[in-house]
Amino acid sequence: MHDHAPGRIGARGASNRRLLAASLGITTLVMVVQLVGAALTGSLALLADAVHMFTDAAALVIALVASVVAARPANDRRTFGYQRAEVFGALVNGVILIVLSIGIAGEGVRRLLHPAEVEVAGTLMLVVAVVGLVANAVALWLLSAAQRHSINVRGAYLEVLGDLIGSAAVIVAAVVIVTTGWLAADAVASLLIAAMIVPRAIGLLREVTSVLAESAPRGVQVREIRDHLLDAPGVVDVHDVHVWQLTRGAPVFTAHVVVAQAVLQDGRAGPLLAELQGCLADHFDVEHSTFQLEPAGHTEHESHA
Repeated sequence: MHDHAPGRIGARGASNRRLLAASLGITTLVMVVQLVGAALTGSLALLADAVHMFTDAAALVIALVASVVAARPANDRRTFGYQRAEVFGALVNGVILIVLSIGIAGEGVRRLLHPAEVEVAGTLMLVVAVVGLVANAVALWLLSAAQRHSINVRGAYLEVLGDLIGSAAVIVAAVVIVTTGWLAADAVASLLIAAMIVPRAIGLLREVTSVLAESAPRGVQVREIRDHLLDAPGVVDVHDVHVWQLTRGAPVFTAHVVVAQAVLQDGRAGPLLAELQGCLADHFDVEHSTFQLEPAGHTEHESHA
């Protein structure tokens, strides 16, 4: 027997799509402003931030499409539905971030080695960077709650966070250029943006790998879950326990539960199943669980088979 909550997942998915669409609009607008600003000022940091915003816009489109696909109902071919599409969207986002950071770092080093080729209009650069900072802060606020429950939104959130920090770095570089005339600050800010992207991208890819490898979700202690189930009256043993996640916030649990003969003879299997599912939902936030109830002695037969 299993328990699933498609209503909650569907509502959450629709909400996530609205947030992703709003963030996409903000990101696209800021990207255009920064591209124009980079062209007018000659700032590599602004250009790097604009390219990052372009990548984020593409990643948000991927995330939005993945969210729509993930909302499709399960069928006989894909019995868990399409929630795993969110994970593949996050995988694409992580790879894009890595490639982007390498490109930014290469151009930043080139400008540091050839400073005579650099000319930057610091004042306009500062104005554009402030606009980007405010817009990124709004987008980050929109995604802050949903990113805790969706790995796909989490990827978009990390990218917007990178944009926010990048805009702050550009502001600092612009202030340095305006006040001191040290144009290399622009290249330094670009390298800083690249350095900030990499750890977040690696963290996202690590989480994607964990989901695809069907590892237990972070913070889930299988032994603790097993002990909770063993405390239920009539439960003799719990084995073949498996915990994994379809995507962030969608854990799946299966287990074989050995029960006393009296539980089956007295017709108490149904109430026991409800109690076990309630234990997982209340204590471990697992909405989808599957239990196989077995009479004592069935384990030996199962091993022989």
